Amino acid sequence: MTQTVQPLESVTIRFAGDSGDGMQLTGTQFTNASAIAGNDVATFPDYPAEIRAPAGTLAGVSGFQVNFGSVDIHTPGDELDALVAMNPAGLKANLDILKPNGVIVLNTAAFKAANVAKAGYTEDPRGDGSLDAFQVVEVDMNKLAAAAVSDMGLNSSVVGRTKNMLALGLMCWLYERPLEPTIDWITRKFASKGELAEANIRVLKAGHSYGETAEIFHSRFRVEPAKLSTGTYRSITGNQAVALGAVAASARSGRPLFLGSYPITPASDILHELAAHKRFGVVTFQAEDEIAGVCSSIGAAYGGSLAITTTSGPGMALKSEALGLAVKAELPLVIVNVQRGGPSTGLPTKTEQSDLFQAVLGRNGDTPIPVIAARSPSDCFDAMYEACGIALEYMMPVILLTDGYLANGAEPWLIPNFGELPQLATHVWKDADTFHQCKRDADTLARPWGLPGTPGMEHRIGGLETDIETGNVAYGGPNHQEMTDLRHERVARIARSYAPTEIDGPGRGGLLIVSWGSTYGSVRAAIESSRGDGIDVGHVHLRHLSPLPRDLGEILSGFDTVLVPEMNMGQLAFLLQATYPVRVKRLNRVEGRPFKRSEILAAIREHSGEER
Repeated sequence: MTQTVQPLESVTIRFAGDSGDGMQLTGTQFTNASAIAGNDVATFPDYPAEIRAPAGTLAGVSGFQVNFGSVDIHTPGDELDALVAMNPAGLKANLDILKPNGVIVLNTAAFKAANVAKAGYTEDPRGDGSLDAFQVVEVDMNKLAAAAVSDMGLNSSVVGRTKNMLALGLMCWLYERPLEPTIDWITRKFASKGELAEANIRVLKAGHSYGETAEIFHSRFRVEPAKLSTGTYRSITGNQAVALGAVAASARSGRPLFLGSYPITPASDILHELAAHKRFGVVTFQAEDEIAGVCSSIGAAYGGSLAITTTSGPGMALKSEALGLAVKAELPLVIVNVQRGGPSTGLPTKTEQSDLFQAVLGRNGDTPIPVIAARSPSDCFDAMYEACGIALEYMMPVILLTDGYLANGAEPWLIPNFGELPQLATHVWKDADTFHQCKRDADTLARPWGLPGTPGMEHRIGGLETDIETGNVAYGGPNHQEMTDLRHERVARIARSYAPTEIDGPGRGGLLIVSWGSTYGSVRAAIESSRGDGIDVGHVHLRHLSPLPRDLGEILSGFDTVLVPEMNMGQLAFLLQATYPVRVKRLNRVEGRPFKRSEILAAIREHSGEER
């Protein structure tokens, strides 16, 4: 067969199979290879909440989607160009998002009658005509993997676990991805288990060779490197970026870093990542529950550390009383909420943006806390660094919102020059003779940070209301009013430090889209498409959600309609409508997945009065 090489600007593929088939690992390695090849990438890991979901069923399907290209990639892709299905359930769960004439690579070893029935098929889909619109490639991955290691004497269960490397090698051949990054990873991963390293490398190469020699594809596909800014890049997930942002903030502020946290999906990887950085003076404490996690961090902040705690929505609920204590005691603390589907334990492995009300309003009393949100996996570094800076400069807790999509998704990250990161100021007090806990900074209204154990700096802090002048416990009404006003003013002053709000597109007109958090990528991609169709709308993306930018009201008033897409039932839209006299339209999805570009684009056309 004569094979051609077809150039493409971008490709979206998904690996799908059982939870034990290694789809997350396979997708991650394909992503790393694509990043090293110079492509821009965006990923969407999607896995079940059950640790042991029934094998072969739709409930147990684990998937990893990656969109890579030579152009700017904003989303993991709406539709698939290729689907690697390790079993019938992986096929059925994802067939509806495969493009017509898209490539399906099937592991035929899994298409036994019992597995076909478990997936909900009444007959084998390979023979019922449902796949006629696609390019179907059938490969017995189990057999090929076994042949590659037949002389090694490995047991069948070990051999079976290598079949994902067969799939990875085959797809690397099809899309001209390098094998070396994966080989290097395998070598490091199994450094003490040489036999397993050799087996996985053999099977990886066997998949690549099979694509080269079996003549099962009419063409290969080439995606040229993207035109990225000059510098050193690495692939990074949102959770990794949050952790590294905290480490950098600790180094640039001169304060030791402490994390007190209880493991919870999808935030646990921040704890894992920081635990690996003890050489930077990082102290991690895995607490017995959420309350202990945040209270240990409050104690660390009192002792002079840059303190953080990480969680998801259910954990935020448990931490809420302690957050009031941190506000009242005026201690620098960063709370990272990696949002997931709710309510209660809800959808532990699915993404959502439903904790905005909880972050802005979810505490007893008038207890304001600044809230910022990251917009992409790599932006989690900058957002975390900024959150730490605000906490230290204003002596208060700060909430950083990410979500499951950002936490587990990956993209190229331009590694910053450490020396160019802004120095982070602190209010650590050095002179005991001039120390007074109620002596405030003229600009930030921050109190001095008197470290315990310093002679002459003994002082009282706690959860009870205090006198505004002395710091002693005080229950008087007028004083409480003054202290409440002070706490609100301290948060409001943060908005003075914001840069002017950027408007992408026209500054006035018919439609303005306001996005926050991880909706940025889908909105950005949809607006680029709409401009290609001749529809130009304005776009404002909000990082700072409390306090809101001081120029936002004026911007909103310049448009006839404000559209707010959110993965919740309209929380930012509610806050904007309550704050400004503007007309706000809502676009809400709570399906456990990011917005598709096409969904935003359809809303743009609808609200722009276009019929296309």
